Amino acid sequence: MTDQVRTDTGGVHAPRAGLRGWLALVVLMLPVLLVSVDNTVLSFALPEIAVALAPTGAQQLWMIDVYPLVLAGLLVSMGTMGDRFGRKRMLLIGSIGFAAVSALAAFAPTAALLIAARALLGFFGAMLMPSTLALLRSTFLNRDQRRLAIAIWATAFSAGSALGPIVGGFLLEHFAWGSVFLLAVPVLVPLLVCAPFLVTESRDPNPGRIDPLSIVLSMATMVPVVYAIKEVATEGIGAVSAVLIVVGVLMGCLFVRRQTRSASPMLDMALFRRGSFSGAILVNLFSVVALVGFMYFVPQHLQLVLGMAPMAAGFALLPAMVAIIISGLVVVPIARRVPPHVIIPAALVFTVVGYLLVSVAAPEQHLAPLIAASVLVGLGIGAAETISNELILSSAPSAKAGAASAVSETAYELGAVLGTAVLGGVITAIYRAVLVVPDGIASQTADAARETLAGAYSAVQDLTEPGASALWAAATEAFESGVAVTSLIGAGLVVLAAVIGAVTLRNPRTR
Repeated sequence: MTDQVRTDTGGVHAPRAGLRGWLALVVLMLPVLLVSVDNTVLSFALPEIAVALAPTGAQQLWMIDVYPLVLAGLLVSMGTMGDRFGRKRMLLIGSIGFAAVSALAAFAPTAALLIAARALLGFFGAMLMPSTLALLRSTFLNRDQRRLAIAIWATAFSAGSALGPIVGGFLLEHFAWGSVFLLAVPVLVPLLVCAPFLVTESRDPNPGRIDPLSIVLSMATMVPVVYAIKEVATEGIGAVSAVLIVVGVLMGCLFVRRQTRSASPMLDMALFRRGSFSGAILVNLFSVVALVGFMYFVPQHLQLVLGMAPMAAGFALLPAMVAIIISGLVVVPIARRVPPHVIIPAALVFTVVGYLLVSVAAPEQHLAPLIAASVLVGLGIGAAETISNELILSSAPSAKAGAASAVSETAYELGAVLGTAVLGGVITAIYRAVLVVPDGIASQTADAARETLAGAYSAVQDLTEPGASALWAAATEAFESGVAVTSLIGAGLVVLAAVIGAVTLRNPRTR
C-alpha cells in the first residue's frame, strides 16, 4: 500500500472518515488496552514470581521499575522515528516485538532474564503508544470525528485499568504466573493481521536528518528523573535522588538548547509556546497524577481495611471506569459548543468533589461513599483527558503528530510515576508518623507494622488477641488519617489542573 501524507488542518469541514477509519480505530485500541492491562496485572503476579524465581529485593523492584524507565526514556525518540519512517511501520514493528518478548518473558527461567525481558517490553512499548495516537490524527481529519475517536481510544485505558485486577485474578487462579505475559499474544495478533489493510501509513514529508545526540539527551533527561521519583517514593529524599534530579534537569536543558538551535529539531520547542499545547499537556499530567494516586490508595483501603478480595475490589472500582468512558464520550458533542478553557475546569469540579468525599468517607469505612467518590473522580478525569489529548494533537502540525503524541504519552507516564510517588509517598509518610504501636508488641513485629499497612496486616496474622486487634485498629486508623490528608492534596492538584486549563486555554496561541 502506498504511503499517504496527511496535511489537512483537521477542521470541522475536513473530510470525514468512513467505515474503514472506524475499523482502524478498533485496531489501534488493542495496544492501548494491552499496555493498560499489563501495568496492573504484573503487581498481582509478583508473589508467584517471587516464589518461582526467588529474586532478591532489588531484583523484584527492577522487575516493576525497568519497564516504565525504558518506556519514558524512549517515547519522544520513538515518536520522532515514527514521523520519519512511518507510524504504521513503527506500530507493526513494536507489536511484533512486544508479542515475541512477552512470550519469552512468560517462560523466563531466572529473575535477571525476566528483568531483561521487561526492559525490551519497554523498548517495543515505546513504539506502540505514540504511533496509535498519531495515526488517529492522520485517520480522522475532521475535528469532530477526531474528538470522538480519541474519546473512544481513551476508553481502552479505562477498560484496561478495570479489567487488569479481574483478568489478573482469573489468570493467576487457573494458570501459572507466565500467563499474564502471554496475554499480549492473542491481543496483538488481530492487530498484526488487520492493521496492514485498515490503517493508512502516514509520516513527515520533510523529516530532516536523524540526530543521535538528541536521542541520547532525551533519554538522559527522562530516565534519571523517573528513577529519582521512584527512589523518593520508596526511600525518601536522599543524596541519590537529588543527584539524579540534577542530572535529569541538566540534560533536559542541554536537550532544549540543542532543539532550539537545530535546523531540523527532533522536537519542535515552539509548540510549547502555544497555550493549547503546553496547557493541555499540564492538564493531562496533573489529571493522571490525581487518577493514579487515587487508584493507589483506594484499592488498599478496599482490600485491607474493608477486607475485600482483589477481584471483588476490582469490581467495586468498575463503576469509576465506566464513568471515565461515559464522560469521555459525552463531552465530545459538548466540546463543539463550549470552549476548552470552560469545559475542562467544569469537568474537574467533579473530581475535586470526589476527592473531598474520600477524605470524609474513608474514616467511616463504608463502601458506598467510596464507590460514589470514585465515580465522581472518573467523571472529571474522563472528560478532561479526552479534551486535552485532542488539543495536543490538533495543536501540532500533522507532520509532527508522532512527536506530539510522544510528548502526551510522556506526560502520562510521568504522571503515573508522580501519582504513585507523591500521593503514595505522602500517605506512607503520614501512616508511619501517626501509627502508635500498642504496648506489648515485639520490636520486630512493630517495625514490620510501621513500614506499610500491608506490613501491619502480615504482622497481625502472627499475633494473638488482644494484641492483634489493638495493632490492626491502630494501623487502620493511621492509614485512614493518611487517606484523609492525601485526598485533600489530590483535590489541590486537580484544582491546579483546572486553573491551568482556564488560564492557558483561553487564548490558544498565548505563551
